[in-house]
Amino acid sequence: METNLIITKRNEALIHVNCERSIAKELSEYFSFRVPGFQFTPAYKNKIWDGYIRLFNLQTNTIYYGLIEYIKTFAEERKYTLDIDSKIITAKNFSAVEANQFIEALKLPIQPRDYQIKGFVDAIRMKRMVIVSPTASGKSLLLYLITRFIKLNHTKGILIVPTTSLVEQMYSDFQNYGWNVEKYCHRQYQGKEKNTDKFLTITTWQSVYNLPKEYFEQFDFVLGDEAHQFKAKSLTTIMTNLINADYRIGCTGTLDGTKTHKLVLEGLFGLAKKTVDTKELMDQKILAELRIKCLVLKYSEESCKIVKGFSYQEEIDYIVSNKARNEFIRNLAVSLNGNTLLLYQFVEKHGQILYNMILEVAKDRKVFFIHGGVETDERERVRAITEKENDAIIIASYGTFSTGINIVNLHNIIFSSPSKSRIRNLQSIGRGLRKGTEKTDATLFDIADDFRIGKFTNFTLNHFLERIKVYDEEKFKYRFYNIELKNG
Repeated sequence: METNLIITKRNEALIHVNCERSIAKELSEYFSFRVPGFQFTPAYKNKIWDGYIRLFNLQTNTIYYGLIEYIKTFAEERKYTLDIDSKIITAKNFSAVEANQFIEALKLPIQPRDYQIKGFVDAIRMKRMVIVSPTASGKSLLLYLITRFIKLNHTKGILIVPTTSLVEQMYSDFQNYGWNVEKYCHRQYQGKEKNTDKFLTITTWQSVYNLPKEYFEQFDFVLGDEAHQFKAKSLTTIMTNLINADYRIGCTGTLDGTKTHKLVLEGLFGLAKKTVDTKELMDQKILAELRIKCLVLKYSEESCKIVKGFSYQEEIDYIVSNKARNEFIRNLAVSLNGNTLLLYQFVEKHGQILYNMILEVAKDRKVFFIHGGVETDERERVRAITEKENDAIIIASYGTFSTGINIVNLHNIIFSSPSKSRIRNLQSIGRGLRKGTEKTDATLFDIADDFRIGKFTNFTLNHFLERIKVYDEEKFKYRFYNIELKNG
């Protein structure tokens, strides 16, 4: 009987599917997905893109290596016969006993938790996977364990993180775990030497994505922190160029909930597997207890009538420029006890305004303004100061402080800009979940805007309801507070 699909290894990034043209077209359709929000993109509006992402290349009959398990399912569902090259290894023998012996030999200053050990065992066994572990769950220790084990039989690897702050943080963490980072680790970002003989290069994707393909051929393993960002074209290009990296482990706090996003990440790395839930870590007192106060601002009838005719962007502009709303946020920020992180989306038309308003009334308090133009060193300085303060206010853009900035001594978070992004919201919440010696809980103030009138429901209120769904999924505690916005 003739085999319908023959799978061979192109390299460590891609596999080749030898099959009839009709089956190839089926595969292309099977691995084609509409990108969320495609209808709003210029490419779609200009009719140069149909809104689909296609993971199976019909011209070359290739697909990401990490999707091999999905191809097996595809063949099984259709009763197709399948022949897989023996070079495609899907699992390695590695027991929990071996893992614990290895960890003991490292003489770590801290004892890894059960879920970290489980994540480590799974990563070594699978060789390719996305580890889903909540923010503040200790992903740097997990990546350290994986790195040290891989070093036993690999020569050179790359650890990719989203920011220079995280490069420095990861380098420092590895040093604190007891490794000679001076000897084994190379930090690479703007102004740093690109070439090194050291075992591990810790870098940002921005520092390497424009480098020639040959640069990536030197690495025989790749680790990615904040892996949810790897759906970006620059990052998929990097992963595709890493043709010799057989270990591919990504870590992330959350996925965005779409099938497209999940399959791209699994294609680049391997199957996604959750190690532990945020709620479990709270129950075990590993993370700070989270309270969510949903502050629903109700606007005047006049305002509701105005917003009723608005597009989404017009509604956003109306909200962030609303004087009464900004005064409410200012009063909230200065009334809170403890260090407060206020997150905004637009620098000039919202963040700058809030900063100026808070600065006017926040007497004798440290107030910081952070955005994309603020250098890494300055952000680190703010973080270090905040750790020693008890009443500081940080006004920061989502892009700079929602990911990768660890402030233990953070008591309050304010969402001042509407967002429905699952990843952004959970990453932002994670900023406040680290426990300190005197900090056991944190409060999130989620500000919603209610312009409902008659049967009309505004865009951003619907986004707020999406956030509530996420809170329900994560089993977070929340309460609603309806607030009449004076002069709003």
